Amino acid sequence: MRIYKVFRAAEWNELERTGETAGSPDDQRDGYVHFSPKDALGETLARHYKAEHNLILVACETDDMGDHLKWEEARDGAEFPHLYRKLTRDDVLWHREIPRDGIDQLTLGEE
Repeated sequence: MRIYKVFRAAEWNELERTGETAGSPDDQRDGYVHFSPKDALGETLARHYKAEHNLILVACETDDMGDHLKWEEARDGAEFPHLYRKLTRDDVLWHREIPRDGIDQLTLGEE
């Protein structure tokens, strides 16, 4: 199953430069990297990134993360994937900029 992580440009650049990341300041505070399933991306962007630009969407495959990935209850009783290790560049299937018009303008095919 595909899951998605939203990065600010500086956070993505760190992953590109070092090959791994503990995620955003929120991820580091919580002790895991937050991901969203496809159907929650719009709400994730609206709730956590509303006024931000230069965002990067990263796609990963759950099967590749093994036991380090846990689905846990988050907002409104919905379960979200949390990665309890650093995210590596090898985990990333693809990445692309999120258009200013939002996630609806982005194709999330099986690329």
